[in-house]
Amino acid sequence: MMGLPDAISACLFDLDGVLTATAVLHRKAWKRTFDEFLKHREGANFQPFTDQDYYDYVDGRPRADGVRTFLTSRNITLPEGTPDDPPGAETVNGVGNTKNRLLLKVIDEEGPSPYPGSVRYISAAYDAGLKIAVVTSSANGKAVLDAADLSRYVHVRIDGVVIREQGLRGKPAPDSYLAAARALNVHPDQAAVFEDALSGVESGRAGEFGYVVGVNRNDQADALREHGADVVVNDLAELLER
Repeated sequence: MMGLPDAISACLFDLDGVLTATAVLHRKAWKRTFDEFLKHREGANFQPFTDQDYYDYVDGRPRADGVRTFLTSRNITLPEGTPDDPPGAETVNGVGNTKNRLLLKVIDEEGPSPYPGSVRYISAAYDAGLKIAVVTSSANGKAVLDAADLSRYVHVRIDGVVIREQGLRGKPAPDSYLAAARALNVHPDQAAVFEDALSGVESGRAGEFGYVVGVNRNDQADALREHGADVVVNDLAELLER
């Protein structure tokens, strides 16, 4: 009925890009953050942050990991700082907090838009009695779920706050998805992972989950399969028709 193997009893959803269209807002906030940082550091001839940079170095990763990984690609190393560093501080956490301030402003102005097909799917999964978790690297997971009116379907939320508190490794490591499975009291092979990011698909495969669904929001169906997706769909509602 849900387009999943019979053994699956839990659905573990990424948030941005799978349930809501906030991935676009994240990308906008990251671009503005990194472009301003690079321009300040390198002058007017800096090389801008691109969509490909987002997919290669940032998408799906915890905020600090994204900063660190992208800057490493540009041969830039910053001190870590602390999570309380103010936006504008030239530390990994300072750059990340700059991005978060911009993101919250954009979300407040534009609002998180849930994908209609994803709303249909998560509602059907909930009604079918499947256990549901949302696993997101974003520290704003609760606010986005509440604003999108999706919290009512979610039994467990593993977000950036929980990841930091529990010392979990970010995607592509499987830690956050494994934490969700434990919280739902299911074995990984009883759970399906739903991801649009290559790093997220990798984490689903690394955790040996029962099924990995790649959601093709960025015209990368082949790459999603190569990174471990068992099936690739353009919209979650497609699974209801299988």
